[in-house]
Amino acid sequence: MERQVHVIPFQVLEKIEQVNEIPTGVEMIQAPKIWDQTKGKGITVAILDTGCDITHPDLKERIVGGINFTNDDGGKTDAYMDYNGHGTHVAGTIAATKNNNGVVGVAPEANLLIIKVLDKRGSGQYDWIINGINYAVEQKADIISMSLGGPENLPALHEAIQKAVAANILVICAAGNEGDGVDSTDEFDYPGCYNEVISVGAIDLERHSSNFSNSNNEVDLVGPGEKILSTYLNGTYATLSGTSMATPHVAGAMALIKVLVNASFERNLTERELYAQLIKRTVPLGNSPKLEGNGLVYLSVMDELFEVFNPKFVAKLLSHL
Repeated sequence: MERQVHVIPFQVLEKIEQVNEIPTGVEMIQAPKIWDQTKGKGITVAILDTGCDITHPDLKERIVGGINFTNDDGGKTDAYMDYNGHGTHVAGTIAATKNNNGVVGVAPEANLLIIKVLDKRGSGQYDWIINGINYAVEQKADIISMSLGGPENLPALHEAIQKAVAANILVICAAGNEGDGVDSTDEFDYPGCYNEVISVGAIDLERHSSNFSNSNNEVDLVGPGEKILSTYLNGTYATLSGTSMATPHVAGAMALIKVLVNASFERNLTERELYAQLIKRTVPLGNSPKLEGNGLVYLSVMDELFEVFNPKFVAKLLSHL
C-alpha cells in the first residue's frame, strides 16, 4: 500500500460569494498595526498544499510562480490549479491582496509560490512533499508553509526539512487535528512535530485552545484556527476550521517580521535568529505549553512594550500621579 500524506483534517463551515472585510484572525494577531511599516513586500512564501485558485481576484496579483508534483491534470508541472479549496484558503490568509474588496491576508504584499503536492482529494505521496520542499529551496523561498501531515516519521522527509532550515528557510507546519483537549496525552503528526519546524497549534476566536489541536512538547505557538474566513474556489470565500488555518497566520506574520527585523539589524538574520524574533512576538494565554507553546502570535507586542518603557511615556505617566 502506497504511503500518503494528507491535508491536516479541516472543516468547511460556510461558503460565501462576496465579502469585504479584514478577517477576525488577521485582526487578532495585530497584523493591521504593522502594515504602516511593511505588508511583506519582497518576501516569498512557498505554500505546499492542494494548489491555488490562480484566478481569484484576491490572489492572482500575489502569485509569482508555481509547480505541480501531483497526478492532477495529467501530471502537467505547470498546472497548479486547486480543485480542493484547502490550498486557496491557506493562500488567502497569508497574502490576500488589500484591494478594498474580499478579504485581506496577514502579509498582503508578500509573494506566493504555489507548490502543489496534494491532489484534488487532499492526498499526496511523500515523494511529492519532499520534491516540493526541495523545489522551494531551489527557488530561494523565504518561508515554507505546510498545512499537511501524516502519522509516519519518514527520514527522507526529515532530511528535506533539515536542508531547508540549513538554507535559512523558515518551515512552518500545522501541529495536527487529532487532539483530545487534554494536555496529558500527546498526539504527533509529521512533519509538524519535527524539532526543526515551527509547529502551530490552534485557538478559537475567544482565545481558547481548540479541542482538536494536537498537544505535544514540539508545539511552538498558536494562531487563530476556528471559523477562519479566507479565499476559496471559483473566486468565492469560505469559513474553515483546523490547525491548517492557524498555520498560515504564522507564515504571514513571519513574512512581516522578517522585513522588519532585517531592516532593523541591517543584515539578513539566520533562521534561528528569526525564530527568536517570532517568539518574542507571542503572548501566553494560560494554557499548557503542550497546547500553546509560547502562546499566541501577537505582532504589536514589541511596539506595546516600547510604549510602556519609553522614557517619555513613563515621565508623562508619573506627571499624572
